[in-house]
Order: sequence, then C-alpha cells, then structure tokens
Amino acid sequence: MLIDTLKTLFNCDLNKLKSEIESYKNEANLWIIDKSIANSAGNLCLHLIGNLNTYIGATLGGSNYIRNRELEFSLRDVPKQELTNMIEATIIVVNETLGKITEEQLNSEYPMLVFQEKTSTEFFLVHLATHLAYHLGQINYHRRLLDDEL
Repeated sequence: MLIDTLKTLFNCDLNKLKSEIESYKNEANLWIIDKSIANSAGNLCLHLIGNLNTYIGATLGGSNYIRNRELEFSLRDVPKQELTNMIEATIIVVNETLGKITEEQLNSEYPMLVFQEKTSTEFFLVHLATHLAYHLGQINYHRRLLDDEL
C-alpha cells in the first residue's frame, strides 16, 4: 500500500515539477539567483533529478546513473526542454524501480548510509518524497517571484 501511495506522490510532484519548469515565460529566469535566494529553479530541478536517480534509480533499481552533485548546483543555462526531458526520464526510473520493490525490501535497511544513522527503505523513500515536495515549493515560489510579469 505504501508503495502505491509513494508512486502516486512521486508522479504527481514530478509532473508538477515539469509543469513549473515549462511555466517559466523567460527561460533565462530559470537560472536567476537574487538577493537571499541561494539556488535557482534550474539548479533545484537538476538537484531533484540527481537525487531521485541516485537514491531510487541507482541504489534501489540498479541503474547505471552516476551522480555529480556539484554540477547540480553549478551548471547554468541548461535548456528548458532538456530539463523537462530529464524529468520525464526520472518519472520512468522512479515508476519502474518502485514497481519492483517488495514489502520485504521496504521494511529492510536502506542499502546506503545517507544520514548519521541507518534507516529503513520505507523511511528513506518517505524522506525522498518530502524532499521533492520541499524543493518543488521553492521552485514554485522562485517562478512566481522572479518570472511572473508585474
């Protein structure tokens, strides 16, 4: 049951992420950092893609994804269409991987130490869903503050 809930949440929020990125009227505004805003929407998008492909795709699904976390925050001017293509590919990876997770795996220890203490896979997947929602909210706010016409 939790897997179905997580799949629904990840799909909803990743599709909303795609919609937010597509909603920027001026593509250059994806990369604005202004005042105390530390990360651009484009970089947060790259971060979410890297995060989910690492912790769900590679760690749980056995994909060959190799993360470069530093680039998630330093790349600039990745075309909007490329970002949306990456989001679509991430949706597929998340769905395929979660579709193969068993109850036993869900209740077992997450195979990678991410926090100071070990966690269950169930706990870590819930964390990933909330992490996605947190940054999605930041991207929405970024777009409305820095891209909407006054």
